[in-house]
Amino acid sequence: MPVARKEIGIARFAAGQSNPRITEYHQHTNIRGYDDKVAWCSSFADWCMRQAGIAGTGSALARSWLEWGAALQQPRPGCVVVVTRDDPASWKGHVGFYLRSDAEFIYLLGGNQLDEVREHFYPLDSVLGYRWPEPSSMSSISSPDGA
Repeated sequence: MPVARKEIGIARFAAGQSNPRITEYHQHTNIRGYDDKVAWCSSFADWCMRQAGIAGTGSALARSWLEWGAALQQPRPGCVVVVTRDDPASWKGHVGFYLRSDAEFIYLLGGNQLDEVREHFYPLDSVLGYRWPEPSSMSSISSPDGA
């Protein structure tokens, strides 16, 4: 969470430009080199994990996080949350880090939430899963500079 919080305010640039920080988020995913005009919530989550020394999914698909780490029955602060977009049976989704919830909504800190890194809320019934890193995912991964 400290890594993600430091990124609050990073936003998509206007048409014709691309935020290089968002391009950096994509660096270790399957959409390396893409600009800030593609969905980047999963790339952001993956980048945050890497900065914390935890292996992510390496995928730009939000639902890839449903296969990562260990499933949680209940959320805990900072856990990865996957929510559905549109049709729950589709491939579409969104991923972010758990902040809190109430009777109607879950509040996440994530990338590509209204085109920036910020807190945003989603219907509680859109949650597909809560995930927590496995101890084995905290293995030695390359540092952010590639060393």
